[in-house]
Parts: sequence; C-alpha cells; structure tokens
Amino acid sequence: MSCDAVAFSAMLWMASFNPGQAAAPAPAVLQQPAAPPSVAGEPLFKDIVKRASQLRAWVDSYRAAADSPPPTAPPRAFKDFDRFSKQIGELAALDMKGHLTLKERGATDDLKCILRGISQDLPEKLTAMSAAKTAKEQDLALRDMSYLLNDNVEVITAPPQPAA
Repeated sequence: MSCDAVAFSAMLWMASFNPGQAAAPAPAVLQQPAAPPSVAGEPLFKDIVKRASQLRAWVDSYRAAADSPPPTAPPRAFKDFDRFSKQIGELAALDMKGHLTLKERGATDDLKCILRGISQDLPEKLTAMSAAKTAKEQDLALRDMSYLLNDNVEVITAPPQPAA
C-alpha cells in the first residue's frame, strides 16, 4: 500500500472521530414506551364497568322481549324507561368523571378520550331509543346502545396499551 493510501485512510479515520459524540452505541432496537397502569381495579372505574354491564343486560332484555315484530310496526313502550334513562345519565356522568380523572393524571393513552366520547354518545343513543318511529328503528337503536355499553366495559377492562 502506498503512503498516500495510508495517509488518506488515517485522515478518514480521524475525521470520523468526534470528541462531543457519545461513547455509547445506539440501541439496535427502539424502546417502546411502557404501557400505562390499568385503572380497572380502581373504585370509579369498577363502578363504571358494573353499571355499564347491568345497563347492557337491561337493553338486551328490551331486545329479547320484542318477539320479532314486523319492521314497520310501531315501537313498543319500554318497562321502567324513566329509571333506565336516569341510570344512563348517571353512567354518562361517571364516564366524564373518569375522563377528567385521567386528564388530571396526565394520561396520554386513548382511554381518556374514549371515556369522554362514550359520555357524549350515551345520551344520543338514549334519544334514538325513545325517538324511534318503527320497530326496526327501535331495534337498531337498542343494538347501538348495547354495543356502546359493551364498549364501555371493554375499554376499561382491556389490558392498557402504550400511547400510539
């Protein structure tokens, strides 16, 4: 090897050295952020799960009592609908309280936003249940309410995931 090649190699090697550069090598794999702690065992969230489960069973009993009326039949009256409506309002308030609790903690996961959305959707689904003009519309509203209540349970009881 000629002296010019050795000198050029030495120059490249010295140019690659930077005294301000960290000595530690970069990690081979990016570290994923840790999953947030589960809130499923906390009293507020346990109460939300319990109430949403009970209300879903109530909605499912409304659906089961229908005996498959013709789609254009008028909607039927719900037993204890005033009490049901009051409990939906209470659940919506608890979901908002859960949202605010997580927000105060500085939570960055999706649960905070989902609880807020559910708190806003519950009154809308309740209105759709009572505003239905046909048995088919009423059944669709009941199904939507059942899904929403099920989501309310599942988002709290599912294992937490890191923020996306």
